[in-house]
Amino acid sequence: MNNSNPGFMGSTSPITKNIIIINVIMWFAQVVLQRRGIDLSDYLGLHYVESSSFRIWQPITYMFMHDPYSFMHVFSNMFAVFMFGRTLEHLWGSKRFLGYYFITGIGAAFTQMLVIFLRIRFIKSGMSPEAISDVYIHGATLLRQNMNFIDPLQANLNLLLNTVTIGASGAVFGILLAFGVLFPNAALFIIPFPFPIKAKWFVLGYGFIELFFGIANFSGDNVAHFAHLGGMIFGIFAILYWRKKDRRDGRFY
Repeated sequence: MNNSNPGFMGSTSPITKNIIIINVIMWFAQVVLQRRGIDLSDYLGLHYVESSSFRIWQPITYMFMHDPYSFMHVFSNMFAVFMFGRTLEHLWGSKRFLGYYFITGIGAAFTQMLVIFLRIRFIKSGMSPEAISDVYIHGATLLRQNMNFIDPLQANLNLLLNTVTIGASGAVFGILLAFGVLFPNAALFIIPFPFPIKAKWFVLGYGFIELFFGIANFSGDNVAHFAHLGGMIFGIFAILYWRKKDRRDGRFY
């Protein structure tokens, strides 16, 4: 007897399923190790390239790290992967979907690093060499002690240099972008709106919101808005490239 209900997401979306499983396992590992004084984000989260904590693997591994103090961080990202990733994987196939996930996630990391580079360059222009050197030497140690410099320029430079970026949101925004491009008129029911919103307008509106908050750079906002936009930007380039390639090969979607 054949089972017509193969279970969790079935056999047609194994990459989506495994992305969710790996992220949930890593989140639980973070929670357990955090209680023992080990912060996985120090090793696997994304640090700026000039930070003493930067490692070459972090533009990939940061996508599987989430806030160990917030279940909603990992839940919201994985819920979006579950809701939209299955459709994309079914359309593209597992290999292309996996490639797209990493392209957008790594692209988000690159965008985040570029924005940090530009902000650091701007801040350094108003600082003395001695003040800059002091941040590079002592900054990371101060943050580990939940302290920072009194001087606002040194404090901001220190945060840019040594604050870690974690989460799958860059890749998730790439997934949202792809869904909005490939299924523009799909109706989405978004809480708290009492009416459906077409996918294309949802994605466009979300993108503008991220751009606004990224430019505003409000104090206390620890969301990597430009990383989200980076995931969308790299996503659209990947989609356009594949669309051109598929049409040349006689395949359409």
